[in-house]
Amino acid sequence: MVLQVLYLVFLVCNSLAFISCVNEEGLALLSFKESLMHYPEGSLSNWNSSDQTPCSWTGVTCRQDKVVSLSIPSRNLYGIFSPALGNLSAIRHLNLRSNELFGSLPYEIFNAKELQSLVLSGNSLSGSVPADIGKLSYLQTLDLSQNSFNGSIPSSIVQCKRLKMLVFGENHFSGSLPDGIGTSLVSLQKLNISFNNLSGSIPEDMSNLSSLRATLDMSHNFFNGSIPASLGALPETVYIDLSYNNLSGPIPQNGALFNLGPTAFVGNPLLCGLPSKISCPSSSRGSNSQSLIDNQSQNTGRSPGMNGKHSNSSSGIFVITVIAGVMIGICIAGLLFSNWYKKVCACKVSEHFVGCSFEQKFMARKDFSCFAKDGLETLSENLEHYHFVQVDLQVNLDLEKLLKASAFLLGKSGIGIVYKVVLEDGRTLAVRRLGDGGSQRFREFQTAIEAIGKIRHQNIVTLLAYCWSVDEKLLIYDYIPNGDLASAIHGKSGMVSFTPLSWPVRLRIIKGLAKGLAYIHEFSPRKYVHGNLRPSNILLGQNMEPHISDFGLGRLANLTEESSSSSSFQLEQIMTETPPQNSPYVQRVASSLAAAGTFYKAPEASKVTKPSQKWDVYAFGVIILEMISAKMPFKRIGSLEMDLIQWFQLSIDERKPLVDLLDPFLAPDVDMEEEIVAVLKMALACAHKAPERRPSMRFVCDNLARLA
Repeated sequence: MVLQVLYLVFLVCNSLAFISCVNEEGLALLSFKESLMHYPEGSLSNWNSSDQTPCSWTGVTCRQDKVVSLSIPSRNLYGIFSPALGNLSAIRHLNLRSNELFGSLPYEIFNAKELQSLVLSGNSLSGSVPADIGKLSYLQTLDLSQNSFNGSIPSSIVQCKRLKMLVFGENHFSGSLPDGIGTSLVSLQKLNISFNNLSGSIPEDMSNLSSLRATLDMSHNFFNGSIPASLGALPETVYIDLSYNNLSGPIPQNGALFNLGPTAFVGNPLLCGLPSKISCPSSSRGSNSQSLIDNQSQNTGRSPGMNGKHSNSSSGIFVITVIAGVMIGICIAGLLFSNWYKKVCACKVSEHFVGCSFEQKFMARKDFSCFAKDGLETLSENLEHYHFVQVDLQVNLDLEKLLKASAFLLGKSGIGIVYKVVLEDGRTLAVRRLGDGGSQRFREFQTAIEAIGKIRHQNIVTLLAYCWSVDEKLLIYDYIPNGDLASAIHGKSGMVSFTPLSWPVRLRIIKGLAKGLAYIHEFSPRKYVHGNLRPSNILLGQNMEPHISDFGLGRLANLTEESSSSSSFQLEQIMTETPPQNSPYVQRVASSLAAAGTFYKAPEASKVTKPSQKWDVYAFGVIILEMISAKMPFKRIGSLEMDLIQWFQLSIDERKPLVDLLDPFLAPDVDMEEEIVAVLKMALACAHKAPERRPSMRFVCDNLARLA
C-alpha cells in the first residue's frame, strides 16, 4: 500500500513538472497553435510542451530565452488569429503572410511594444484596424495587404513615426486618409494603399514624404479633386501611380510628375494634359455624345455649293453601291454552298460510324489502341495490360460500361481529341484522348493526374476516371452541355440561333470563373497555376454556370509526348467560332484564330519559364474585357494592330462613351452601368502589364461578391 501511494505521488510530481516545463513564451506559442484548426503535417511538429524554451521550434528565433521573431509564412495555417501572441513581450518581427488566418486583428497584439515588423498579408483577416496600433512606436514595416480589412485607416497610424513600409493594398478600407500622414510619416520608403475604397482629395502634405524610394501607389480607389502640384517635389526615382480614381483637372508638369507615363494616370477620365492624350480645353465643351451630335449637324448642314456637288455625285455612288452589293451577295452564296458541301462530305465519311459503340468506332479506325490492337476478339485478353482508375468513387463507372457506350467526336486540339460518350443508362460523359507515351512515365503520369483529381469545385470540371496504357491515355469527365464561353460570346458555325448573354448572366459567369480560379490558386501550398485559361476552355453548364476545364492538361500532354502527327485520321472541325449572320461581330480569318490564343498569355510568360498565378490573373482580365465588349482579344484598326487591353485604354483616353465599349447586345442593360464599370476597372487591373500590380484572385472574388 505504501509503495502504491509513493508511486502515485511520483506520477503527480512528474506530471506537474511536465506541465510547467515550457516557459511563458512557449505557452503563448502553444496557445496560438491550439487556435489553428488545420496546419500541414510536420510544419509545427517540434512545438512540444516538454521543451524548456520554444527557441528551437520551427519559425521561432530567441535572444536570452525570449522570442524576438516568429516567421511562419506560406504554411497553409488555417484558423483564427490568436490574441495570445500579444504575450510575446520581446517579439520584434512577426511574419504570418500567405496563410489562411481569419477573424479580426486582436488588440492584444499591440501589447508587444517592441514590434518592428508586422507582416500579415495574404490572409482572410477582416474588421477594422484597432487604434491601438499607434502604440507601436518602433514599428518600421506594416503589411496588411490582400486581406478584407474595412473601415477607415486609423488616425493613430501617424504616431508610428518610424514606419518605412506601409502596405494596405487589396482591402476594403474607406474614407479619407488620416490627417498629417505626410508630415508625420516622413521616414516612409514605400506606401501602397491601392485597391481599396478610399476617397477624398489627395493631401497636399504627401509631398513631405521625401524618403520614398520605391512606390507611392494610390491606384484603384475613389480619390477625387485635382492632383496636388506639390507631389512633384517627391524624389524623381519614385514611381507614383494614381490610376483608376476620380481625379480631375490638368496633370501638373513638374518634378517627379513630369517623368511619369500615361499609365500612371489612366482610368481618370476627367484628367487632361500630358502625358495623357486629352488636351485641356481652353473653354468648357459639351460631352462626347454632344460632340458627336454636333459633328453630324456639321456634316448635314453644308453650304448650297456642297449640297449641289453631293447631288451631282449621288447617282454614281448609287451605281457603285448596287454593284458592290451584288458582288457581296455572290460571295456569301459561295461561302454558304462551300460550308454545306463540306458538311455533306463529312456526313458521308462518318455515317458508317453513327450509332457504333465506343469500342467499335475506335477499332474500325484503328485509332484507339487503349482497348485493343489485334481486333475485338482479343479485347478481354488484353485488359490486364491497362490501368483504369476511378478517381470519383461515388460514380459507378468501369471500363466495360465505357466500351459499350456510343461516342461522337466533339473536337480536336493540340492536347488531344474530345468525344461525347453516352452510356447505356443514358448518362453522358466527355472523354479526352491524350495520345501515346513511354511506359516508364506511368508513375509520373499517375502523380500528375491524382493532383488534378483532388480538385473538387462547382466551377471546375470534375475528373471522374482515367485509363492508361503504353500507347493511349484517356481522361473521363462530366459532360458539360452548353458549350464553351467563346461560342456563347461570339457564336459559332452551324448555330441555328444565337441568343446573346444578358449582363446578369455574364456577371454570374464572371463571379463563378473567379471563384474557380481562386480555388485552384489556394487549394495547395504548391501554388497551382492553370496556365492556359481562355474562353474556349471555360464550359457552361445547364444554368450557364461556368466550369473551368483543361486544368493540368499542359503537364499531362508533355508526359504523353503527343505530337500533332500522331493521329491517324483528321476530321473537319466545325467549331471555328464563326459568327452567325445576325451577329454584329467581325468574322475572324484562320490566321487570326491561330494567333488569338497568345493574347491571353501574360507579357512576362515569354521570358519566364516558371508559371505564375499572375499569368492566370492576366488571362482572367482579358477574358472579362472580351465578355464586356464581345470583341476578339486583338483589334485591327486600319493598318494598326493592338490587343484588346490597348484598345480599351485608348478608348478611355479618348473619352469614348461607355456604350461604345460595350457589346451591342448589352444595350438593354445600360441601366446597370455602375456594375459594368466596376467590373471593367477590375478587368483592367487584372490585365496590368506588371505582374506585381495585378490583384490576387481572392481579392477579385471579394470585390465581385459585393456586386448585386
